Amino acid sequence: MNYLDRNEFNFEPSQLVVDTIKNFDIRKFAFYTRIYDQGKKSIFSVYLSEQFHIDEQQVLLGYGAEDLLKKAVHYFLTVKGSNGIMMIPKFSWWYYSNIADEVEGQTIQYNVIETDDTFKYDFEALERQVNEVRPKILLVATPNNPTGNGLTPAELEHLCDIVPAETVILVDEAYASYVTSDTTYIKHLVETRGNIIFCRTMSKFYGLPGLRLGFGFIGKGEEMERFAKYANMYLGYDRLSEEVGIAALKSGDHYREIARVMQEARDMYKAEVGALDGFKVYRSVANFILIKYPIALKEKLQQAFADEDYKVKFMNEPDLNTHMRITLGRREQNRTICDTILRIAKEQ
Repeated sequence: MNYLDRNEFNFEPSQLVVDTIKNFDIRKFAFYTRIYDQGKKSIFSVYLSEQFHIDEQQVLLGYGAEDLLKKAVHYFLTVKGSNGIMMIPKFSWWYYSNIADEVEGQTIQYNVIETDDTFKYDFEALERQVNEVRPKILLVATPNNPTGNGLTPAELEHLCDIVPAETVILVDEAYASYVTSDTTYIKHLVETRGNIIFCRTMSKFYGLPGLRLGFGFIGKGEEMERFAKYANMYLGYDRLSEEVGIAALKSGDHYREIARVMQEARDMYKAEVGALDGFKVYRSVANFILIKYPIALKEKLQQAFADEDYKVKFMNEPDLNTHMRITLGRREQNRTICDTILRIAKEQ
């Protein structure tokens, strides 16, 4: 089965990642990392601080970005003085509201507007809503799942300008590495804003979801320092995962080539499927693409994909129930999906 329904990685890891696993000294598991003697969390957090040019104390590590998101939501929705409210995009990952529910938090949606071939935030409306609701957390996903749109660094800074200092801006950047390799905006924002948290992962761009390794960065200030103490592990992290994570980060050329293959797929879908009557291909800066299709073709498309031994995600959310989200995979996978859509569309 070809799984193109969960935004998983359909490529090979870098050779450096493979060699790091093969050559790992198993005796390291017998000892804690000694780096905590230096007041640091792990060799991975030190490496991240060097690569992103951010103070190691502002680096977060977790059991995947999922863990960091959960810790942030649980902490800030229950901390003293919190009103327990989190605002999330109208179209977003179901998990956000679930983790708020776990601590009896309240989730309120803010609007995401469809414009031409993408989705955008209405910043004026968002500012009004934030000032009215005064949420403890404003969650932003960039790129956003399932719509595929992202915020530019300038838009992120504008968002920071319109949000009150007491509201924590939680930025889910699980797919951000597909957008650009420039991360200087993160350093700028965590050094100038005391209410921002960035969450990233090794799962998407680096194709290591089974590693369960997430990382993030926090702004400066007492509130974030208290959160860091709550979120970080006193005795460090999995020593094999740390070394594999560093190996992946060092393999930029390998993963950038995969990103290039995905861009080819975006262009193919846009040119070929986008030209079909009743179909609309949205711009994406993630490892998936959203396509609107004639709902009358749903069963035929589902059966055709199944016959080819493929799975894609047919959306069923309100206002997004005539869309399918397709993970960008290897060239032959992308071609098969595209050809299947073209065939079914021509048969109608």
